[in-house]
Amino acid sequence: MTFTTRFAPSPTGPLHLGHAYSAMLAHDMAVAEGGTFLLRIEDIDQSRTRPEWEAQIYEDLRWLGLGWPEPVMRQSERLPRYQEALGQLTAMGLTYPCRCNRADIEAAAGAPQEGVPQFGPDGRIYPGTCRGRQPTDTTGPDVIRLNMEKAVRAADLRSFTETGPDFQGTHALNPDALIAAVGDIILVRRNMGSSYHLSVVVDDADQQITHAVRGADLFEATQIHVLLQCLLGLPTPAYHHHRLIRDDQGKRLAKRDDARAIAKYRAEGVTPQDIRDMVGLLASSG
Repeated sequence: MTFTTRFAPSPTGPLHLGHAYSAMLAHDMAVAEGGTFLLRIEDIDQSRTRPEWEAQIYEDLRWLGLGWPEPVMRQSERLPRYQEALGQLTAMGLTYPCRCNRADIEAAAGAPQEGVPQFGPDGRIYPGTCRGRQPTDTTGPDVIRLNMEKAVRAADLRSFTETGPDFQGTHALNPDALIAAVGDIILVRRNMGSSYHLSVVVDDADQQITHAVRGADLFEATQIHVLLQCLLGLPTPAYHHHRLIRDDQGKRLAKRDDARAIAKYRAEGVTPQDIRDMVGLLASSG
């Protein structure tokens, strides 16, 4: 199978130095192996995406010297594929609708107990209020959750390989940790037709990604993605979680950090090689 990486930004703001590092690293890894670098637009949250931000993604990445096969995969065009995957999980008896909002979940969670995790890679760990509801028992804009306890019993759990600097090695999924420290994740968010976790798993499989390159902040979510791959019968790529690019105070960059936006550097006359120097990457050979 061809060595294949991807960069998958959301068009909800300008790309910054952290995005540049992730995209260039994924590109360089593919070039070094004679493989393929893909671009994917993660635009399932249509309430936040903007055409002008998507256009700037293409412009910024091309200015950085990156290229990719066309057409680009766009998540907003793939909702039937996500519904198909959701249908598989529902047919296995692993999903349920949830009407709880954030305030409901916080209230139901109650006072924190010592040693009991309150937050996991999907946010606050869901206390299970709606777990008894059936898939057909929907009222209004419910989210759809995965029953984690049933899921770990149904899955033939596998390990995944990590090649990034901080987590190198083989990592086995821990059923107890998935139940207690991850909980019933959201598979479909309100008015979106999917969620990050479900979409990224389906997209990586359909694009035949062999090496998923992304920030170290997503390492803990990898156990969710590998579990879904097990349940859906999808392949598990190798993962490479890279270091995060931070500001002068050590805080990770976000899209609100316009001062670090690639477009701003371009306007100031910075070169693509300058960007590589800033984030600590050697010049690409491709």
